[in-house]
Amino acid sequence: MSQQRTPTVAVVGGGLAGLAAGCALAGSGFRVSLFEKRPYLGGRASSYEHPGTGEVVDNCQHILLGCCTNLIEFYKRIGVEDKIRWYDALTFIEPGGRQSVIKPSFLPAPWHASLSFLSSDFLGLGDKLAIGRALLTLIPRTPAENGETFLSWLQRHGQTSRAIERFWLPILVSALNEHLDRMSVPYAAQVIRESFLKSPGAGRFGVPVVPLTELYNRAGDYIKMHHGEINLRSGVESFELLPKGVGLRIADSVANFDFAVIAVPFDALAKILPDGTAEEEKKKLERFEFSPITGIHLWFDRKITDLQHAVLLDRTIQWLFQKSEFQEARQNGEAGSYLELVVSASRSLVEKSRQEIIDLALAELAEFFPEVRNAKLTKATVIKEVKASFSPLPRVDEYRPGYTTDWPNIFLAGDWTATGWPATMEGAVRSGFGAAECLAKAMGRKNTKFVAPDLPPTGLMRLFQ
Repeated sequence: MSQQRTPTVAVVGGGLAGLAAGCALAGSGFRVSLFEKRPYLGGRASSYEHPGTGEVVDNCQHILLGCCTNLIEFYKRIGVEDKIRWYDALTFIEPGGRQSVIKPSFLPAPWHASLSFLSSDFLGLGDKLAIGRALLTLIPRTPAENGETFLSWLQRHGQTSRAIERFWLPILVSALNEHLDRMSVPYAAQVIRESFLKSPGAGRFGVPVVPLTELYNRAGDYIKMHHGEINLRSGVESFELLPKGVGLRIADSVANFDFAVIAVPFDALAKILPDGTAEEEKKKLERFEFSPITGIHLWFDRKITDLQHAVLLDRTIQWLFQKSEFQEARQNGEAGSYLELVVSASRSLVEKSRQEIIDLALAELAEFFPEVRNAKLTKATVIKEVKASFSPLPRVDEYRPGYTTDWPNIFLAGDWTATGWPATMEGAVRSGFGAAECLAKAMGRKNTKFVAPDLPPTGLMRLFQ
């Protein structure tokens, strides 16, 4: 009796979506070959040794939330769940240095953070009452898509300017990488419901304690341990349909596989689509827009704050992460400190020079932490991720594609596909697991399940599932 041949799968793209798909399929007995045009894995969530500083830097700080069930499952699968440090409290800092901490209490969801919220100083009573009314509207359900922007929704629900600038804006711009006046109402509401209202566990957030590429190299190792292969510096120029599979053109050669998962950004997919692709599908890809993120990396000769992370209010800088406090490689008592500052939806910085951005960051940082004025800046760099994520514009779901395609052996993955989530690491991993699930079912494995269930609500939020 002849032995059944192991199905072969090409995964195009070594970002989180491709790695998630590759790991799920390799762990289920498929022979996976992953192709990535860069010399490293992780895509937009990666790190590298910066030539100007000699430091290993992330292209941008990435965090995950307790509600990111698929990302957490992915980390468990590849054995890096212990490389995440979790936090329950979020510190908001005003210019001048006054701090307010939002954290859960003994109260049940959705009221678990209400005690610290009501006692905080960064909002007035009128602001808090307005936010409370809006949150009450969001507790039962996520509003339906009608083309309205979330800024319009906030104004229509009586939000004060301070409530918008100090509560809604820092939370949502950081989560969705877009400005409120360009943001879909359902996705903004989803962030608030999933991370602030659903349960205390859903809102806790985790920060990697190692450089990002160190995390995702473990995914490559997992694929290789399961008889797969990782091909770096191997950009796929096009793909074609074969009578019994898929052909990928890589440089001057063509490699054939039974299936392919195309896990690249929407603009990269548009460049490799086969001849004869419907114009309607091409036009859908053209409707997506990118939004940038800027990371500002600063090394000082001394410690300027004891905080490990904070939200900075009323200025260009939105988040501070003191990486010398939580990166494993830096917890050796060395002098000085390493900070990363993050500006999401950073269109105002794209055209600015490196020095202009550093000067802006230092001036703003000194408003929050006076020790900056006494400290010596020893190194600095700016990383602009111009194509950081797709923009969650109103009605964006009308052109987000599913995991299956008109070609039976080809599947799509990427945070921009129809995951039901915005452009996050969780959305990317969900898409990879979802595409792998569809591929396995196409092979007749009807009971295959890779996508992890959502985190269940607790407290009174169980009434609104």
